[in-house]
Amino acid sequence: MGRLPAAKRREQLLDCAAGLFASHGYARATTAELARAAGVTEPIIYRHFKSKRDLFIALIERTGKQTIDQWRHDLASAEDPAERLKTLIGDNPMVSEQGRDAYRVFLQAITEVDDAEIHKAWNGHIRSLQQFLAMELARAQENRRVTRHFPAELIAWLLIDIGLGYGLLSAMKVEGHNFDATGELHVQQLLTRVLVGRALEPRDDEG
Repeated sequence: MGRLPAAKRREQLLDCAAGLFASHGYARATTAELARAAGVTEPIIYRHFKSKRDLFIALIERTGKQTIDQWRHDLASAEDPAERLKTLIGDNPMVSEQGRDAYRVFLQAITEVDDAEIHKAWNGHIRSLQQFLAMELARAQENRRVTRHFPAELIAWLLIDIGLGYGLLSAMKVEGHNFDATGELHVQQLLTRVLVGRALEPRDDEG
């Protein structure tokens, strides 16, 4: 592969690493394998990342930014806070085409490697998502479109907890974990109804 500008080479290495980690796992993948997949020599990798761990941390950070960028894109045409929340509930990066592989790699790596720096990066990643959700929830609460019985930051953590569990069960191919016995009511619909309730109907002060 020909010479690329530094920024593009870095992105290319991260893209290749995401695919390699998805197929081999973080712990088993080597920089030699990454170099072959990227069509470069190992020294090229070390020009951009000090180690495989630093590369993995960069991938965690990039994926968090990509998730929030995707949420912002999907919310661009949604004005009503309740509709925005409904969109976010259905926009779980754990099962989306863009984020599915990366998030499964992250969860797998956490079980394989007990590394303080990786845990720190993952903690920052999750907190950035939680803060984004909390901001949206607070906005919806201010507009009386979401229940105000619980703090926005706590509801945001609830969404993170449920989203990770949903993604994990999906990755494990657990059948029927997302629908009721009739196959008509989805857990995302249930969660939306619990949080939003009548908020998608006219507000009391509008009648």
